[in-house]
Amino acid sequence: MPQLPYTFDADQRYPVDLHMHSTASDGALTPTELVTLCAERGLTHMSLTDHDTMDGIDEAARAAEQAGLCLIAGCELSTRWQGINIHVVALMPGGLQGAMVEGLIQQRDARIQRAEVIAERLEKVGLSNALEKARVQAGSDRPLGRPDFARALVADGLVPDWSSAFKRYLGSGKKGDVKAHWPEISQVVAWVVASGGVAVIAHPLRYGLTRRKRGLLMDTFQAAGGQAVELVSGQQNSDSTRDLARQLAERELYASLGSDFHFPGSHAAPGSMSLVPRTAAPPIWQHPRLLHLRDAQPGLLANA
Repeated sequence: MPQLPYTFDADQRYPVDLHMHSTASDGALTPTELVTLCAERGLTHMSLTDHDTMDGIDEAARAAEQAGLCLIAGCELSTRWQGINIHVVALMPGGLQGAMVEGLIQQRDARIQRAEVIAERLEKVGLSNALEKARVQAGSDRPLGRPDFARALVADGLVPDWSSAFKRYLGSGKKGDVKAHWPEISQVVAWVVASGGVAVIAHPLRYGLTRRKRGLLMDTFQAAGGQAVELVSGQQNSDSTRDLARQLAERELYASLGSDFHFPGSHAAPGSMSLVPRTAAPPIWQHPRLLHLRDAQPGLLANA
C-alpha cells in the first residue's frame, strides 16, 4: 500500500475518501458493496461515515481487509450552530468508545423524533402516511432521514425526482427541514474528541455562509476542540477551494477529503473529488491521532 504524502501538492488527487455512506444510514450500497466499489476505483484509504451511526463499521472492516484497503471508523453527526444545521464528520481510529457511545444513542433518539415531525409536515402538503412510506423506502428499521422522505415523495408522484424533493420540501428552510432536535456543535465536538477521535467540519461550502460567517463557524468549532475541515467535498469551485484553504491555513486546521458518496449514478462517486490545491494546511493524516494512517495495513485502522 503506497504511503500517503506529508503535504499536499498543487492540483492533485489522492486515493483517499473519508466521507461516504452505506445502507447503515441513507446510502444505497451495503458496507461490503461500498468497500468493493472503493477498491475498484483505486482507493487505498477510506472511511465509512454513516449519519449518526457506526453500525456498518464491522462489516466494512472485514470487507476492507479482504480488498486490501485501509478503513478508518467514522460517522457523520448532525449539529446546530446559530440555527443552522452543520454536519461534523467524526473519524474514530479507536472505534466506538467513550462519550460517543451515549452520543450516538442521543442522536438516534433525535432522528426518530425528527422523522415524526417531518412526516407530520409532509402529510400537510399531500404525502399521506408519510412515515410508513418513508420506512418502505428505507427498507430497514434504521432511523429515517430526509432522503427516505425524498424518495417517498418521488414514489407518490408529488415531485419528479430526488433533487426536486429537496428543492421544494426538504432543503434548508423548507417545511421538511427540521433542526431543533440536534445538539449544539460544541457538544458534538466534545463527544468526538473525548472519545479519541478527530472532529471534521463536513462540506463547509454547502451551507450558504459568507466567508466571514464561515470563519466564525470554524472559530467556534476550533474553540470546542475541533481540528479539521473538509477542504474538498466532492466537486466544487476551484477559487472557492483555494479561499477555503487559506482559511484553514490561517487557523492551522487540518484538511480532509471526502466525496459524500450516497448512491451510484449521483454526482459523487468514491474518490471523485475536485483537485486539491497547494496549501499550507496539513493533510488530515498528519493529525497526531491519525499519523499511523500513512503507513497502515489493510483492514480497520486502530489506535497505534
